[in-house]
Amino acid sequence: MKPQNIRVLFLCTGNSCRSQMAEGLLRQIGQGAVEVASAGTEPKLVHPDAIRSMREIGIDISHHRSKGIGEVIGQRFDHVITVCDRAKESCPIFPEASALDHWPFDDPATTKGSPEERKAVFRRVRDEIAERIQRFLDGSK
Repeated sequence: MKPQNIRVLFLCTGNSCRSQMAEGLLRQIGQGAVEVASAGTEPKLVHPDAIRSMREIGIDISHHRSKGIGEVIGQRFDHVITVCDRAKESCPIFPEASALDHWPFDDPATTKGSPEERKAVFRRVRDEIAERIQRFLDGSK
């Protein structure tokens, strides 16, 4: 069963990789049934490798911009999902959220190594997020 007409917020520290990929993936996979946003506790620019890894699967997040948590405070979200441990620790209260979940993913932006090694990590994390989003939409934790 797919959720209908719900609002989801993905939170991360920089709002540059994981939360941006999650926003784009949920928007695509949810096929309009879910309103989705993302924000960061310390926003940075959207990472070019996140844009590239999403483009590889036909999702364009090049128009996304990193947003600070202050831009979403006061908005109503049904689900607030942190995708990194630091954001979980500093997540503000969203009193109207029916669920606060934590989906920890590796930070691909911190990967060391060759461009191909870094690209592989971005792809892996992207695919892990997509899998977790599908489980969320299917109603399983």
